[in-house]
Amino acid sequence: MPRWDDVCARREGARRREHGAKILERILPLVGSFRDQIVLVTGASSGIGKQTALTLAQQGAAVALMARRQGLLEQLGDEIEASGGRALIAPADVTDAGSVRSAVRRIQRRLGRIDIVVNNAGILRPAVVEKLKAPDLDAMLRVNVFGALFVMQAVLPLMRQQHAGTIINVASLAGRRGVSPIGGYCATKFALVGLTEALRVELDGTHIHVGLVMPGVVDTPMAESINLNRDLPSWPAFLNMPPEWVVAAILLATHFKLCEVSVPPGAATIELLGALTPSFSDTLIRWSSAAQRLLAGGGSKANLPGTRAH
Repeated sequence: MPRWDDVCARREGARRREHGAKILERILPLVGSFRDQIVLVTGASSGIGKQTALTLAQQGAAVALMARRQGLLEQLGDEIEASGGRALIAPADVTDAGSVRSAVRRIQRRLGRIDIVVNNAGILRPAVVEKLKAPDLDAMLRVNVFGALFVMQAVLPLMRQQHAGTIINVASLAGRRGVSPIGGYCATKFALVGLTEALRVELDGTHIHVGLVMPGVVDTPMAESINLNRDLPSWPAFLNMPPEWVVAAILLATHFKLCEVSVPPGAATIELLGALTPSFSDTLIRWSSAAQRLLAGGGSKANLPGTRAH
């Protein structure tokens, strides 16, 4: 017999997905059709990348799907084509610059150009900083930073030839403020934000747009990795955002040429204000972390700052 909390979690997950789909439906008329656009989505095998590819294909784009897991890409490609869309499987390891360049050349040969890139591939290996392992940080850097860099470097010559293009890098609110237990992940997203902002300055005066999408915790397999680690504080899953929210931000950043979109809206501004008063920001995070543990069922172990258990 299923546990009551598991039943509640499934119901809440279904409610979030339904809400996310409604939000995305409201956004689609604002961004219009992507017909005749060629879009490359990295990390397309699951989560945000998969939902982005499905939505863009629904809006008329031809979607090139990049990730390491070819079997999942093929399933997604079949799903897109079964619904009348166009998809090209472009398996590649984004941590390998040569693999990325080969995949981009294949896309160019088959589809002629690349109009939009959604740099979404990313991994998370949670750990408190004191116990963060160098191989785990290196793995996150290879995917979250070098992977995005290699994709940008591979597509930019083509976009310069076309005198047009859009690059949307999916970073994170964790790229504006370090939080535990994902300090290493935060470090990689800080780096991605810096690269993106620098590239935007370098491309000033061209017709190539570079934008950032900055989501909070999203209901994807990546978020589950925190709760699977028993040594780390659990995060209440019902606070996660549906991936459709992030897809909506990606479409808005692409269509309206926005430099940065936070998800939920305004969150990045709050983080920037917090950077002006770090001690207050630290206290706020301690309070919110304690509240999260209580909501996740931590009970008396999640004492709020300034209080004690009775």
